[in-house]
Amino acid sequence: QVQLVDSGGGLVQPGGSLTLSCVASGSVFSIYSMGWYRQVPNKERELVATLTNGGSADYGDFVKDRFTISRNRAKNTAYLQMNDLKTEDTAVYYCIAQTGPRAYWGQGTQVTVSS
Repeated sequence: QVQLVDSGGGLVQPGGSLTLSCVASGSVFSIYSMGWYRQVPNKERELVATLTNGGSADYGDFVKDRFTISRNRAKNTAYLQMNDLKTEDTAVYYCIAQTGPRAYWGQGTQVTVSS
């Protein structure tokens, strides 16, 4: 079992920045990828960014070089640096940790981009 606690969301103006964090605990040795998805009401959860243990990153098409994912494996923590935020980035952001048999999810953190 893996437990995830994600944090760092909040209210920011368009063009601003936020950094999300996700701390993993439990069977962290089984994790091979961590990242974020996001979801708005009445839409499916969509990929934001993931990063494997080997350093391979995958980003959603909408990111367009605005977001950067990183991990500190010694601290079992993943980070998502989000710059140049837009109103359409408003969503609940969920941390994900992928192990062999399954994916684990954090509780979600709200990001609101508004003037």
